[in-house]
Amino acid sequence: MRIAAIYDIHANLPALEAVLQDIRQAEIDQVVVGGDVFPGPMPRETLACLRDLDIPVQFIQGNGDRVVRAQMAGTESSEVPEQFREIIRWNAQELRPEDERLLASWPQTLRLEIPELGDVLFCHATPRNDTEIFTRLTPEDRLLPVFEGINVPVVVCGHTHMQFDRTVGTIRVVNAGSVGMPFQEPGAYWLLLGSSVQLRQTAYDLAKAAERIRDTKYPQAEDFAARNVLHPPSEGETLQAFSRVELGEKRPIRG
Repeated sequence: MRIAAIYDIHANLPALEAVLQDIRQAEIDQVVVGGDVFPGPMPRETLACLRDLDIPVQFIQGNGDRVVRAQMAGTESSEVPEQFREIIRWNAQELRPEDERLLASWPQTLRLEIPELGDVLFCHATPRNDTEIFTRLTPEDRLLPVFEGINVPVVVCGHTHMQFDRTVGTIRVVNAGSVGMPFQEPGAYWLLLGSSVQLRQTAYDLAKAAERIRDTKYPQAEDFAARNVLHPPSEGETLQAFSRVELGEKRPIRG
């Protein structure tokens, strides 16, 4: 069995389209969407693309999806900083009532058996919630309580938009990276699970993608095109910023 894990798409449809092309060429049996389909510049089109996949797909919920769904239900989440609330409102308005029901069906975690790897647990941030931050540099002793009692050999996560492959106790913990909003070199990042664990990066036409994003009515389209597609923050910058908020504080919603 070959599974593709795609996380943190953030409604960047051009990046998703490029990754799906690679996924089809890799003869994937199933896709796991690991949360944070939203918010971002093309929410309705991105969800339609995922729903219309000709490959079996399962979803889990990310914190971005959760606050967009809450907004659709008329509740503005207090965890979203004021400067990002406009994009949550806009994403909620772009989606349809039936989309809210779909988002409500997404679980917080998913467990799948991959014969060559054993049971694999998919979560958005950590197995216990969808907002905790940890990176490849987080000391193992701080992470042991987070993964305590998780009786699987492999955990796949996302949320921090940076790929890594590390061990916590006896558990292999792999971050799939971000399809649509990487905090590392430009491109679209994802994970292939099968006989091995492969960190994948898909190149796509960044200039064309930026132009498509600028042509949307997304409130922060220019900023998204510049800072999330053409010139994303480096891994080094992000690791330094995240070192101050590891495991105790929520990462601001943006997209």
